[in-house]
Amino acid sequence: MTHVVHPFAHRLGGIRNWKSSWTFSKSDYQNFLKGDFLVREFLTKELEKFYVSTISFERDGEKKYIIAIRTSRPGMIIGREGDGIQKLIKKIKVILKKNNLSIPKEIKIDIQDVHSPDSDAGILIAQIIEGLEKRMPFKRMQKMTAEKTMANRDVKGVRISLAGRLNGADMARTEHVKLGSIPLSTFRADVDYREGRANLPYGVIGVKVWIYKGEVFDKK
Repeated sequence: MTHVVHPFAHRLGGIRNWKSSWTFSKSDYQNFLKGDFLVREFLTKELEKFYVSTISFERDGEKKYIIAIRTSRPGMIIGREGDGIQKLIKKIKVILKKNNLSIPKEIKIDIQDVHSPDSDAGILIAQIIEGLEKRMPFKRMQKMTAEKTMANRDVKGVRISLAGRLNGADMARTEHVKLGSIPLSTFRADVDYREGRANLPYGVIGVKVWIYKGEVFDKK
């Protein structure tokens, strides 16, 4: 059997925190989980072209619902005078109501700017998918993206993997580009990992990105 573990789950409780943080309620657990899943699915599709890195949730029972969105294009999501956020909140309320889920009294969307997009795996995935769907040569794009990421002083290693019918070939294959080191088995290693799909006329190409930013030690 394989010993491969998801790099994010591998570090939960250590250097990583959960993407959903609630005031625990045993009776509402099912509704909260379903609500977070549906909202995440909606926002992922709605903000597909806005270079979103992560979406996290915070709940205070039925009172407050905070959705934090990290992106390198905050202005495009916020819109003029916050119109974009208000439209998203209205759509989220419609989704919750349609699925017979309770609507919190206060729904807040917190847009956070990613200061270093080149060292963020989520934004890198979005850039690669956009390039593939625009028919850019995958080898050149892989190499250029990896070199641009390694130019960042915080990055110690990067790996980019593409799998599928590359360049429309009849037989699917996997191509890797790796620069620096990626210590996946070290718990304190800060490894940012994302995966995604590029939808092309001749099939789907899977994209995986690992970015290693050094080791994280206890401040004490």
